[in-house]
Amino acid sequence: MTRTIYLSIATLFILSACENTPEASFVFQPERVEQDAGTEALFIGVAAVDENVVWLSGTGGTYSVTTDGGDTWRTSTVPGADSLQFRDVEAFDENRAHLLSIGPGTQSRIYSTADGGQSWTMDFQNELENGFFDCIDFFDDKIGLGFSDSIDEQFVLIRTEDGKNWTRIDPEGLPPALEGEGAFAASGTCLQVIDSNTAMVATGAASRPRLLVTRDRGQTWSVMDLPIVGGTGASGSTSISFFDSEVGMIVGGDIAAPDSFTTNVIVTMDGGETWTPATGQPETAGAFYGSSTVPGAPTHTLVAVGPGGADLTMDYGQTWTNIDTLNLWSTSFVDATNGWTVGMNGKVIKWSLFSPESEQD
Repeated sequence: MTRTIYLSIATLFILSACENTPEASFVFQPERVEQDAGTEALFIGVAAVDENVVWLSGTGGTYSVTTDGGDTWRTSTVPGADSLQFRDVEAFDENRAHLLSIGPGTQSRIYSTADGGQSWTMDFQNELENGFFDCIDFFDDKIGLGFSDSIDEQFVLIRTEDGKNWTRIDPEGLPPALEGEGAFAASGTCLQVIDSNTAMVATGAASRPRLLVTRDRGQTWSVMDLPIVGGTGASGSTSISFFDSEVGMIVGGDIAAPDSFTTNVIVTMDGGETWTPATGQPETAGAFYGSSTVPGAPTHTLVAVGPGGADLTMDYGQTWTNIDTLNLWSTSFVDATNGWTVGMNGKVIKWSLFSPESEQD
C-alpha cells in the first residue's frame, strides 16, 4: 500500500540554509512490506534497535531476530519455554536481548541472551502465587524495572542493577494499589523508561486508570489518575510513548469492546505532570494495544496499533489516518523510514512512512 500526502513546508520542516540548494520537503508516503518470519505464532513484542537489528517475541516461547532489516529472520523457541507467551522483548543490539513471559505464578519469567539467541539464561522466575508480570524496560544495559499486577492492593515492582539479578522493590515504600489494579501485557509497553531517571507504568483493570511515576530510577514512586477510559477489568491504559522528556502520549481502551470508540488516547506536554484527552477520535475502533513514536519524522508522529488495525497521528491526536486493518499488537520505529508492526499469525510488516522530495526554487 502506498499513499502520498504532501506536508505543509511552513509548518513541518526547516528549509536548507543554502540558497542554491534544492529545497527538501517531506512527503507522507506510507509504504508497507510484509516480511516472513517463518512462524504462525502471535507476535506480541517488537524491539527495533536500528534499521538492521529487530527482535520479536510471541506465543509458544517464540522469538525472532533479524540483522538485515527483515530481509531474513532467524526464528526459534527458548528451550523449555515452548508453553510460555513472551509478551515483551527489550534489546540492546544483535546479541543482547531480554524476554518477559507472562502468566500466573512461575509462568512469569525473564530470560536473557548475550549471543544473539544461541543460548538463553532464566534470570528471574516469579514465586508470588498471585503475581502476573506485564512488562519490563531498561534505563541502560544494566538497570531495569519490571511490573506485575498488584496483589492484595500492593504494587509489585522489581528492579535489577546488573541486568541479571532482579529483586522486589519494598511495597511499603510504594503508593497503595487499587483493588484489582494491574496493567495489560498487550505489547510490552505499559512500562516505559522516559529519560535517564524517569520511568512510568500505565495501569488499568480497576475503578480508575492511573500512572505510576519514578524520577529516580525506581527508588521512589508517585501515582496519579489518568483521564482515559477505565473503570472495568478490561479497560484502561495499555501503552506509553514519549517523543522527548516532556511530550508523550498514552493509548489504551476497552479490550472487551472491540467495536466501540472511547476516550482511549491522552497527551502530556509537561513530562507527565498533567494529561488531557486527545481532541480527535482515531479511525480504528476498539482498544489500541501498542504504540511507538517515529523518530526523525517532520512532526511529532505516533503510530498506534490494535486488533482493529493501525492508526497514525501527526498532531498529538487531533487528526488520525488509518494505515492498516490487520490484527496488530505491537509496533516499534527507529526513524521515519524504518519501523515494524507485528501481530496475529506471525504477521510482520516493515514500514517507511516519510520520503524526501526535492524541488527546485
